Order: sequence, then structure tokens, then C-alpha cells
Amino acid sequence: MIETLLQAFSYTFMWRALIVGIAIAISSSFVGSFLVLKKFSMIGHGLSHVAFGAVAIGLFTNQAPLLVAVPIVVVMSIFILKINDKVNIPGDAAIGLLAAFSMALGTTLASVGGGFNVDLNTYLFGSILTIRQTDVYLAVLFSVVIIGVVFLYYHDLFSMTYDDQFAKVTGIKTSNLNTLLAILTGITIVIGIRVIGTILISALIIFPTVIAMQFGQGFKRTILIGVTTQVIIVVSGLMLSYLYDLPSGSAIVLLNGFVFLAISLYNGFRRLKTAYEV
Repeated sequence: MIETLLQAFSYTFMWRALIVGIAIAISSSFVGSFLVLKKFSMIGHGLSHVAFGAVAIGLFTNQAPLLVAVPIVVVMSIFILKINDKVNIPGDAAIGLLAAFSMALGTTLASVGGGFNVDLNTYLFGSILTIRQTDVYLAVLFSVVIIGVVFLYYHDLFSMTYDDQFAKVTGIKTSNLNTLLAILTGITIVIGIRVIGTILISALIIFPTVIAMQFGQGFKRTILIGVTTQVIIVVSGLMLSYLYDLPSGSAIVLLNGFVFLAISLYNGFRRLKTAYEV
């Protein structure tokens, strides 16, 4: 097994997958920290379905799917916020409607243009073999942008995350920050499509933060722990994907689930032990 893993690093596609995977791990951990604590993480689920429809449009029109997906997902992320503000539709309902419509559009285009069904499957569940050099450049570029924006607006985002009304009173433009956060989420979703797939990418918005929260640290430490654990999990998932010919997205999400369950069980047993000793 060790020889097989070492051999993996001799392939260009594996290095591409690792670079993109690490970029996704970092980006999703940063963005997810704010979304989960704002109880707004389901926007990631909705946008992942939008990404599916956008990828289908790109494949149907013979355009680069990710380049088509970026503007569509970003626009739809803003649309979700605006429809919640301007129309009498709850946010979760707006996300559900848009997700269902996007999936219907994607499956319809896949049915009409049956020739790209195989390609669409790699976008659904992720594949380390399909990552191109362009994807690497986009992933690194967007992850740097996401990290830079979070650092630049960190204090305002932090204030808005914990108390939206207080943030408004102090003069923070929460509407603009919510739009910015939605855009960053959309970008994170798109750059993760190749490795994780549109069906599972929303899990990487949620898992880093909920895993980090099990350690009971402060907000900054939550982000740091989320980034660290997610990089380890993503790299491990990619290795498992290579060794056992698994969809990379499935391997990474399953590992996240096992890690979350293990930490939760450990914390539960520790609390029971403490209560028993008292």
C-alpha cells in the first residue's frame, strides 16, 4: 500500500487533485464557520444544486462548465438573498425552490444531450482524474480571494454572525456583508465541484465547522481547527479514492462523517465519565 501511495505522487493528476483539494478545504472552512453559526448553512445545499444545473448548461452548450458555473452560481446566491428580502417567501423555501428547479433543469439537459451523461457523473460525485490545470489555477486564485476577503472583513463578519441586530446598530452594513458571504459561498461551491462533486460539496461547508465545534474553542480557534482537520481529511480522502478507485467526493464526505461521529462519541463518553465521578 505504501508503494502504491508513493507511486501516486508520480502522477500529475494526483498533484492537481491535492492542490485543488487543499484549496477547497481551506476555503470551505473559512466560509462555513460563518454560515453554520449564522444558521445559514443550507444556502450551500441550494447552491450545490444550482451548480449542477449550471454545469449541465456548460456541457450542453460545449462551454467550459466551471467558467459557466461561476457567474450563474454567484448570481443565484445573490438572488436567494434578494427574494428573501423583497418577496414574501421564507429563505429556506427560496433555497428549496431554486434547488429543485436547478436539478430539474440539469437532468432535462442531460436527457436531451445524452452524449455528456458520463461527463456529468464526474461533476456529480467528483473525480481526481478529470482535474485540469485550469481548475488548479481557479481553485488557488479563488481560495486566496476568499481568505483575503475574510481577513479584510473579519471583525464585521464576526459581529454580524453572532448578533445581526447589534451589528446593524453599530453601523455595519449587514446586507452587503450577507451578499458578500453568499458570493463567497457560491465560489467555494464551484471550485469544489471537480473534487467533491455537486451533490456532496455542500457537506464541506458544514463539516469543518461542526467538527471543530466539538473541541469547544473560541471562534478563531474553530476556524483554525476546521482548516487543519479538513486539510487532513481531504488529503486522506483523495488517497483512499486513488487506492480503492472510489469517487473522491464520497470518500472525503464519508471520512468527515466518521471523524465527526468519533469525536462526538468521545465527548459523550467523557461527559458521562465526569458526571459519574462527581
